[in-house]
Amino acid sequence: MKKRLIAFTMLVGSHFSALSEPIRVVVNDWSSQRILANIASQIFIRLGYEVELINITVDVQWYLLKTNRVDLQLEVWEGTMEDKYAQLHKAGEIIDLGNYSVVTREDWWYPLYVKSLCPGLPDWKALKQCYGVFASPSSRGRGVYIAGPWEKPERARIKALELNFIVEQVDDDSALWVRLKRAVEQRRPVLIFNWTPNWVGAVYPGEFVEFPEHALECETDPTWGANSRLEYDCGNPKSGWLKKVSSRRFVKLFPCLAKSISSFDLTNEEIEQLSAQVNRERLSPKQVAQRWVKDHRTRWEQLFSECKVTLPTSSR
Repeated sequence: MKKRLIAFTMLVGSHFSALSEPIRVVVNDWSSQRILANIASQIFIRLGYEVELINITVDVQWYLLKTNRVDLQLEVWEGTMEDKYAQLHKAGEIIDLGNYSVVTREDWWYPLYVKSLCPGLPDWKALKQCYGVFASPSSRGRGVYIAGPWEKPERARIKALELNFIVEQVDDDSALWVRLKRAVEQRRPVLIFNWTPNWVGAVYPGEFVEFPEHALECETDPTWGANSRLEYDCGNPKSGWLKKVSSRRFVKLFPCLAKSISSFDLTNEEIEQLSAQVNRERLSPKQVAQRWVKDHRTRWEQLFSECKVTLPTSSR
């Protein structure tokens, strides 16, 4: 009986040493990522786990993931994050938990009415002629491209394609949509960073600028492409992936959750609808996540059915 008690105590101790460790979920600065981070945390909490939401920027997240200081990133975009992802994944410092069933794109974008003000769009060469319509009082006659705070070689592309533009970066996605809304209301030309899946295209019809097709050589071989001297003379991938990644710690301590997250999936339309609830209905990411978890209980419970926290029982 004493041996059984010792064995049971050891089992409980090892089981709950993992459970006493919080799952640290990355939260970035755009709506869909914040929503997915909150969906995951709401599911984990309902399964009996402790969760911490860690607000960090994209450039900081990689170091924290590889050093096991954060555990889970629910949105890794090919167009924005491929280089760092590939580097750390190849080195075995992060774990790939699979792709969503979505097709992504991230690039320069404009509302449809802009085409009449810049003939030739969406071909990028049109910007060489009509850059002036995108100028601001402070841009000294150069066109203005409004970018987010994320890792993008926008200035390198402008230089490589010899575009007479400057880049104005805003702090987060909300600031992008404020600038877009203001321009649309005044019917002013505007070029902004946009992506899909996103809610914007359903509210403001528009198009991506069609830059030269993306290729790996565009980023590594200066002799490739339109400019034989400089890299980044191309657009972003037009059919990109969207991944989930984790720390090695997460897979080791929570293997059931890691397996279930790898099967967790959403479509383009679902992500767009979720984002719209934040940006159009003005709900918080947590409120949107709580609504989704409530409305799709059967869906996620089936997926995470084996991961619920239970106290081991002793045998007599």
